[in-house]
Amino acid sequence: MNRRQVLTGLAALPLLQAKAEPAAANKSPPSSPFDPWVVRNLARELASKPYQAPDSALHPSLGDLSYDAYRALRFNPERALWRAEGLPFQVQFFHRGFLYKNRVTIFEVAEGEARPVRYRAEDFSFGDAAPPPPDADLGFAGFRIHAPLERADYFDEVSAFLGAAYFRAVAKGQRYGLSARGLSIDTGQSGGEEFPLFKTFWLERPAPGASSMVVHALLDSKSIAGAYRFTIRPGVTTVFDVEMALYPRVDLQHVGLAPMTSMFLFGPNDPADAADFRPSVHDSDGLAVFNGSGEELWRPLCNPRDLQISAFGDRNPRGFGLMQRERSFGAYLDLESRFELRPSLWAEPIGDWTEGAVKLVEIPTREEVHDNIAAFWEPKQPLRAKGEHIYTYRLHWGPDTPKPKALARFVRTGISTRGDNERLFVLDLTGDRLDSVDAAAIRGAVSTDKGEIRNIVTQPNPASGGWRLSFDLAKAQAPVELRATVYEGDAAVSEVWLYRWTL
Repeated sequence: MNRRQVLTGLAALPLLQAKAEPAAANKSPPSSPFDPWVVRNLARELASKPYQAPDSALHPSLGDLSYDAYRALRFNPERALWRAEGLPFQVQFFHRGFLYKNRVTIFEVAEGEARPVRYRAEDFSFGDAAPPPPDADLGFAGFRIHAPLERADYFDEVSAFLGAAYFRAVAKGQRYGLSARGLSIDTGQSGGEEFPLFKTFWLERPAPGASSMVVHALLDSKSIAGAYRFTIRPGVTTVFDVEMALYPRVDLQHVGLAPMTSMFLFGPNDPADAADFRPSVHDSDGLAVFNGSGEELWRPLCNPRDLQISAFGDRNPRGFGLMQRERSFGAYLDLESRFELRPSLWAEPIGDWTEGAVKLVEIPTREEVHDNIAAFWEPKQPLRAKGEHIYTYRLHWGPDTPKPKALARFVRTGISTRGDNERLFVLDLTGDRLDSVDAAAIRGAVSTDKGEIRNIVTQPNPASGGWRLSFDLAKAQAPVELRATVYEGDAAVSEVWLYRWTL
């Protein structure tokens, strides 16, 4: 079972829902005026009232579906929204069932009017499951966006919104991997996490020839309500411009902005406990941070024995993301999963995000079906109740970060055992910055908060065209915080490598 199908679902109550009508009726559903302020006003109104627990009522014939039975419940692509109009985007819908009992209401917006997208059982094939009555009004579980990505005459799946406030996307030539979320609350906290949900969506009808599509969303949970506007531009890198307005019901200390979740099972720095024919299994191999002071940080991911939370304090970060830097098939050897084709996700804050920290949460797991990695920005100051908190950011789904590669990058971290209390670290770097360096002036600088660093060696790597930095860590008791940079004389030619050794 793919872990994306086992995300925890939260039910949603529709807002502005038109009275249910038989699916066979010829009458068009009623419309209502729409502008972006509609969603903000709804979110503000929600936050002013006590939270209403969502209703997940669904007939057992659908709610109790097995995983395989739910997979067989498919939307008919011929019925996709905007297919008949020949527009540059099409939308298909997910049926409710299995873990996705949430009722999500979806509107189409055109010419300043919002009209409900009507659920029709005849738009789906049900496999062995019993279809609902023809006049049922079940709503949807979510939707997916299609657009010409690989070639002009075929509509590829570009993005999907399904389950709580989760969404994901791909760029050209890629396969689905990590996910983003609208918001995270209390992630990694001992009291448990709260999962906000998107309960209503408004899909703006794109103009002929448009290169972007706009989606509005209403978020709700026990502690907060929010209004979102996504402008989605598919391409070699697929870009989401995200504008959100948050309205807390209570003061919130641990809020994650631009949150993302991924999977890291094992890799060369953190090998598998059991035998596996694959050298690595992960959707992301590291956290990259471009902080407000101009430092570029790289933190390889690991699958820890115990929960790990790392915080990288900053003010007005320039960007952060969970990256998949290893792009060779030989690093994974998995013909089915094709981890080398999974996207990296880079979050670029826009405007003043003040003081806070990029948080990295690493959760132990023994199976690749679980997302065990989370990253997000946590503001230092709590989000106060009864206030309006507005943030804007840009998400880049693609092969790499969008910023120029001024510095060499660490692309592989390998660790070998020297003895009970000694480890060899081997770090490989690549980048154009290394092509013009004076080899005699290259040096590696490594520091640790515990133990001793010995035998620092920097040397060219003719196989990759880059360089290699290696060193020994001795007489250290875990956990150990390590830091390394490569210099040419006194000038840094690489980003900063950070690592927490725990084994």
